[in-house]
Amino acid sequence: MAAPGRFITFEGGEGAGKTTQVKRLGERLRVLGHDVLETREPGGSPGAEAMRHLLLAGIAKPLGSDAEAMLFAAAREDHVTSVIRPALAGGAWVICDRFLDSTRVYQGVLGGVDERLVRALERVTVGTTVPDLTFVLDVPPEVGLARAGKRGQGTDRFESEDLAYHERLRQAFRHIAENEPNRCILIDGTINADVLAVRIWMAVADRLLRKRAPAAAAAPAAKPIAAPTPAPAPDPTGTVAG
Repeated sequence: MAAPGRFITFEGGEGAGKTTQVKRLGERLRVLGHDVLETREPGGSPGAEAMRHLLLAGIAKPLGSDAEAMLFAAAREDHVTSVIRPALAGGAWVICDRFLDSTRVYQGVLGGVDERLVRALERVTVGTTVPDLTFVLDVPPEVGLARAGKRGQGTDRFESEDLAYHERLRQAFRHIAENEPNRCILIDGTINADVLAVRIWMAVADRLLRKRAPAAAAAPAAKPIAAPTPAPAPDPTGTVAG
């Protein structure tokens, strides 16, 4: 039976460089001989990809924040069940561009969905399949939006929001990273992409690849100390007892 794989996610605002770094990390792990699955949300599975256009085009927005959150949850459930969990069970490293933190921020903090509903949907769709490590790429919104605009793919419903919206988004991601340091690493996304890839790799190596020294073998039980052999009584004849 294969050892369980590792699950890494990338989060952050628009144009933070997540997609680029997902690819860089995947390439590095493959060089070391690891089986790697690169995926994304919304999407990542046939069912979820079918919902991706509807969600990013804003077609679901008129239904209200709660309904939209449920549609994102439905896409995630299909993605986790049909793609992520089987890959992890087979020993693969799964690297995902966005995951549960994006729902917490976009639908929860910014969309106004009650945190209790967000967490309930998370329990149903994610369960115990929580990332081992999450990189939150921190980029000022004006920088991220400028990058996103250069992609030439048009703007989706989130990229088209105003600057104040994206600043709130940035602060919400920072808040998550600061409150979950055991899982999240907040990292400056404005630095050179090559330098950023090195820093990400160092963090992965330190947290997930570092070889731990084998546990020290249990010390053998101490043997009882034998009582000293009494010295022979002096021989009155002058000879040594033999």
